Amino acid sequence: MPQSAIPPSGLSVAARLNRLPVTGAHKRLIFVVAIGNFFEVYEWFVSAVLATKLVTTFSLGTFELSLLLSSVFVGAFVGAAVIGRLSDRLGRRKCYMITLSFYTVGTLGCALAPDLWTLLLLRFVAGVGLGGELPVTDAYLGDVLPPRKRGYYAARAYTAAYIAVPLVGFLGMLLADGTLLGISGWRWMFAIGALGALITFFIRRSLPESPRWLESVGRITEADEVTRRFEEAAMARGWVPSQDADEPELAETTPLPVKTIFRAPYTRRTVLMGMLWILAPVGYYGFSNVATLALAQKGHTVTDSLMYLSLSFIGYPLGSFLSMVLMEKLERKWFVAASLGGMAAFGIGYGSANSAVAIVTCGFFFTLTANLMSNSGRVYQFEQFPTSLRTTSTGILYSLSRLSAVAAPFYLVPLLYSRGAVAVFTLVAIALLVPAISLAAWGVRTTGLSVEAIAGTTPLSATTVPASVTGK
Repeated sequence: MPQSAIPPSGLSVAARLNRLPVTGAHKRLIFVVAIGNFFEVYEWFVSAVLATKLVTTFSLGTFELSLLLSSVFVGAFVGAAVIGRLSDRLGRRKCYMITLSFYTVGTLGCALAPDLWTLLLLRFVAGVGLGGELPVTDAYLGDVLPPRKRGYYAARAYTAAYIAVPLVGFLGMLLADGTLLGISGWRWMFAIGALGALITFFIRRSLPESPRWLESVGRITEADEVTRRFEEAAMARGWVPSQDADEPELAETTPLPVKTIFRAPYTRRTVLMGMLWILAPVGYYGFSNVATLALAQKGHTVTDSLMYLSLSFIGYPLGSFLSMVLMEKLERKWFVAASLGGMAAFGIGYGSANSAVAIVTCGFFFTLTANLMSNSGRVYQFEQFPTSLRTTSTGILYSLSRLSAVAAPFYLVPLLYSRGAVAVFTLVAIALLVPAISLAAWGVRTTGLSVEAIAGTTPLSATTVPASVTGK
């Protein structure tokens, strides 16, 4: 039965969380989230790095290679849609355990796969976990982080994770073409990811449930208990709660139906973010899928291609770090739009480059701007929807990005082999500029506002949005 205690302060749990400073309690949660994100990012990029090796190992043609690159995204489509919804029903913490279970089993199986079709199936299983990880992570961060530093600390969690990208590249250089203890190097790379996921599974058991989610489903006493832990951590640092709250008493006391995200004021947001996650993956994942193939087509060796790609991948963590610096200084929608434009420009440069310096330079700045886009886009998305639909909405939207990523190899790889890298990255640029222009023109403002103010939720409704949010 839902519990119905009122916090002594008279404020909702959401308002109490909003007024807190960031403390060690928040930072511990961010650290635990970042560990899981690290191995999630590792897994997203491992098959792309191993693409040229797997082509020779399994004698893959163009169609089979496209299947391999797409299989994890098919699983991610299922995971994002299904686990995203489950998270709003069952809670963030429980679904974190579900995502890691799928990921661990699938990735360990990939390390042992005897043939292509087994590998495809297990990449799908791993993808289910990976697809669920993104919406649950984003919703959890949106639930617990105070509004004044929400973007900065979310980007901080993502930045630690993206160190995995160059690591995957350099591990590929060391292991992909060789053996260790008589076992092929590519199998070791999958095994490393599985071990990391297993470690993360046990570490994440210490995470508390989201107090905002607990409040949204009527478990008020539990929500109060978790919130008190954050308040006690803040008071241990000298913080004194004000008796006159600056925040209005905002809370969701009744879970909202899924159709809410297709009604005003959320319709435009859903359409714009859907456009972003359908078109941005054409560049974001398209780059990692075709980057080494494009270099091989130009005559570069597998070793040289992996070296250039590994150096280019350094832009991912650096771009993520730069997003921390800029996240609270720029309005979020302008941040996303500008970084999409940067990806378009540097992508065309990469497709046209022939010298090692030009390849690495354009590749580096493409990946740097790609993570400016990814981090700001993820924060921008989870800020816009109510707590009881936060993972549902992000899961549905991320599932669109997975469908886009599934389709991308089937037209980018043939286009690469028939028309060349310039044609591929011109198409990528067009795909990126469409959401850039749309978000700049019609996106809502979110920077520095509480998630309740952005969503427009009150104890009775979720249909009132402050004028400051809708202003351009």
